Amino acid sequence: AHPTISELYRQRRLWESAAAEGASSELRRALAETIRGQRAALSEKLYPRWAAVGAPLRWALTVGAVLWFPLVQPILFALLQSGTVGTMRELGLLVVQVLGVNYLLKSAEDIPRVIAEAFHIASTGRPGPVLVDIPMDVSLSQVDYHPVKKIEIRSYKPTTEGHTLQIRKAAKAIAQAERPVLYVGGGVISSNAAAEVLELSEKTNIPVTTTLLGKGAIPETHPNSLGMLGMHGTAYANYAVAHCDLLIAVGARFDDRVTGKLDTFATKAKGIHIDIDPAEIGKTVAVDIPIVGDCKRVLTELLKVVEPRKATKWNTQIAQWKDEYPLHYPDDGNLYPQYIIEQIWEATSGQAICVTDVGQHQMWAAQFYKCLYPRQFITSGGLGTMGYGLPAAIGAQVAQPDKAVFQIAGDGSLQMTIQELAPAVAHRLPIKIAIMNNQYLGMVRQWQELFWNRRYCDVDLTAQPDFVKLAEAYGAVGIRVEKQEEVRDAIEKSLQVTDRPTLIDFRIAREENVFPMIPAGQSIEEMMVRRPKTRSEEKAA
Repeated sequence: AHPTISELYRQRRLWESAAAEGASSELRRALAETIRGQRAALSEKLYPRWAAVGAPLRWALTVGAVLWFPLVQPILFALLQSGTVGTMRELGLLVVQVLGVNYLLKSAEDIPRVIAEAFHIASTGRPGPVLVDIPMDVSLSQVDYHPVKKIEIRSYKPTTEGHTLQIRKAAKAIAQAERPVLYVGGGVISSNAAAEVLELSEKTNIPVTTTLLGKGAIPETHPNSLGMLGMHGTAYANYAVAHCDLLIAVGARFDDRVTGKLDTFATKAKGIHIDIDPAEIGKTVAVDIPIVGDCKRVLTELLKVVEPRKATKWNTQIAQWKDEYPLHYPDDGNLYPQYIIEQIWEATSGQAICVTDVGQHQMWAAQFYKCLYPRQFITSGGLGTMGYGLPAAIGAQVAQPDKAVFQIAGDGSLQMTIQELAPAVAHRLPIKIAIMNNQYLGMVRQWQELFWNRRYCDVDLTAQPDFVKLAEAYGAVGIRVEKQEEVRDAIEKSLQVTDRPTLIDFRIAREENVFPMIPAGQSIEEMMVRRPKTRSEEKAA
């Protein structure tokens, strides 16, 4: 095992991890490979820091990130402190709900086979993390290395090819539908099936809506794009799903942030569900035509048999909804986050990688940053982990050194991992950190405003550091923006900095909210397209 340790040590580069960094170091490692669509090998002191790495692992499982997380007990390839028998043998039980598969090595002779199997499982079927637990006594053993020529795992046979009859049924349903909608999730990104989604949409004139993790599956400037659906999705995407007669779900899991109140979700529609994980099909929403298989392969076969469709009254209706319910924000001279995100998109010609933390700013970015290609929008789906953005931006910049990487951050989320500025500066990474600073935990405040009569509790962040000075203290560039006319100049200045991070502290309107919004557990009918009037405003009217 030690030659493997030595080789990883030589290649560690940015992935050195200080104990104080916690989960953030795991995220930046994983993100570099997720951006590339490749496998990542991570090593860590997992027992003393399980609370730190648990969230990144669960994130990897949720989004299908190809993340390989081997463990030498209790640290991978170093500080080998426990043997095959004895203390800390419960790791497999701890991770069973977080990891897809885990191995406990009992002999060094098994290392080549197990490592090969781990990479195979992590990168096939539904991609996800695999744990390889290598105890101290095993790692200290010396054995002759024999490379694995063929991987055979009897209990692991993922279905990648869709059933031909089901695919033909899907093609027939598409031909008969009058109001079809493609509902596309992160599985399309993992499967590298964006080109097939676009081809299917253009061949059949079917509009496409995506989940948060599916952004980039179709260029969001395309006429057939509806943007994101769900709780903070576009009104026209939600209306399209509510009124469609055929919903084609591809690589999506019908999350509650998408469906809202289940018994009111797409009640007029037949359902087609394409997913490589059979456990996802029918789990939340019953469908008429289930197809288990890899999204790319299934869509490739579907394209061979589906008939072309011309634009219909349905496309006209959707265009009308787009005109009637566009995404919007006030134009009163104040500084609004939506305007800032639009300016970032324009300044980079829509080519920058957009990374977000979690909160209101995440939803504004999802709405107003129009993705043009897959893996352009990097965010924490599933768990919604605050503090995700900065380490993720570091990983994205390492993976794509020639692209601009903008982190859309909140003043609350950023402070959870702001220490990651240190490695970003040390490695001369030109990430751009755009703080939507409203001095609140904004999403929680929005809910307290709308549903609890403004009874604000534990959301005020006015006691915060001077982010510009803090950035400069780390050795980064710091810029503060308080007026709308200063926005574009600040963005352009950040793009000129190529040898260190740039942090821009945008002082936005404090109580700006994210709309549209479907309250939790409610239906499309309860969607708030704009901020409702307060009682005093209603009385005044």
